[in-house]
Amino acid sequence: MSSPKKQTATDRVRTTLADEIARGVIGPGVVLDETSLAERFEVSRTPIREAIRQLEAIGFATARPHRGAVVPLFTPEKLTEMFAVMAEMEALCAHYAALHALPEGKARLQAAHEACRLASLEGDIDVYYAANVRFHEVIYDIGRNAFLAEMTISVRNRLMPFRKAQFRSTGRLSLSLREHGRVVESILAGDAHTASQTMREHMMKVRNTVGDVAPTLRQPGEA
Repeated sequence: MSSPKKQTATDRVRTTLADEIARGVIGPGVVLDETSLAERFEVSRTPIREAIRQLEAIGFATARPHRGAVVPLFTPEKLTEMFAVMAEMEALCAHYAALHALPEGKARLQAAHEACRLASLEGDIDVYYAANVRFHEVIYDIGRNAFLAEMTISVRNRLMPFRKAQFRSTGRLSLSLREHGRVVESILAGDAHTASQTMREHMMKVRNTVGDVAPTLRQPGEA
């Protein structure tokens, strides 16, 4: 397995802050002060400023002129709405993949799934998450609907920190791999209905698992 590319200072700041916001470590209303963050991460204010700008682009920070960006409020209801849309888009991607994947595309999907399996054995969240992103992107690609892929990636970027944070839940890597396996089987079999259904179920399990690592985002009635 190829090693992930080295993170820049901006990447490190953005991913750390996004993860802490997703898990509620940094709560709503907290100001993302450039000076204090520069001290914390031991970098200049330039990568801090760029990281905050990138967080703003995915809705993880709200710009306030001359007062600094602030962390927005994510409610369980809002997150569920976002994942419901994500689940339907991912399900449609899986549906198209089952209908349109060529032999070469199916081979790529099997290779991406194997990469996830190897990453799960390592138990490294960052490695598994990178393999997981590639797995889903292969599904987008082999479905051969470029516009759908573009829109799905756009929505995914808004939920990316939550999708990564859920892997902190105990045993989640192996469960995710098992869920992927059911999706792969149905796509390889050309069963569009089952591919769509299993992908939708997978994404809503991701939503539920977010509540395990961020209790304030548990859905109503969730233990």
